[in-house]
Amino acid sequence: MIDRLVARIVGLEVRLLACQARLNAHTDSEALHDLRTTVRRLRSLLRPLRGLPGVEQLETAASAVGTLTTPLRDREVLAAYLEQHGQAEAARRRQLQMADAYPAVAASVELAQLLMILDAFPRFIRAAQREGLLKSLRKRIEKRLDKQWKKLDEALRDPAHDRHRLRLLIKRVRYAIEAYPELDRLPEAAMPRLKSAQGALGDWHDCWQWLARAKEETDLQACVPTWHATMEKAEAKSDKVLDKLIASCFEKA
Repeated sequence: MIDRLVARIVGLEVRLLACQARLNAHTDSEALHDLRTTVRRLRSLLRPLRGLPGVEQLETAASAVGTLTTPLRDREVLAAYLEQHGQAEAARRRQLQMADAYPAVAASVELAQLLMILDAFPRFIRAAQREGLLKSLRKRIEKRLDKQWKKLDEALRDPAHDRHRLRLLIKRVRYAIEAYPELDRLPEAAMPRLKSAQGALGDWHDCWQWLARAKEETDLQACVPTWHATMEKAEAKSDKVLDKLIASCFEKA
């Protein structure tokens, strides 16, 4: 278990370094997205380890990279949407802003700090192992995963559920399963249902966010009617997908 944990940490470090190089050279359009996904996977790996030496510092550094890149990724997704839907000038303005943002992220203090702490983290794990702090590691992780699943169950069954919170909880559960696949005891349908729910809620969230931006960014006004209509459809779709998630994965709860 500990060997697998260290191997995954090293693998995530390699992926982050590759993303950093891609951002710096601006080789492709997926580098920022891959960086954020890798950071999210790291945070999912760390969440059940809270309380162990070095975890808090690494979580803080990962959170800082997330905070730095969230508005940039939002702008990147919006620019791609605008380009695909005939709003070339609005898309071009945001793409020009992103051209400077990519190397800035690669050279950022936040990413440098994360990589530095991450590089040292396997040594903290091995030290904790030698001191006998990881004897109940498996039970610790299983308990955390079970807690996340129960929290999602409660949120899904809340008639006044908040879609923003549901989206976050689903992402956490999904990435936790991917972080510790050997501990996955969920129903077979769980992963495809979680992915489908995350996608539907993501579409809804994009429209919600863009409508908020349109109040400040006048060049988005032409898209507002479409976003209102798309948001309504996404709400209906997400409700159906969430019902299927409950029926297939929580029917015995």
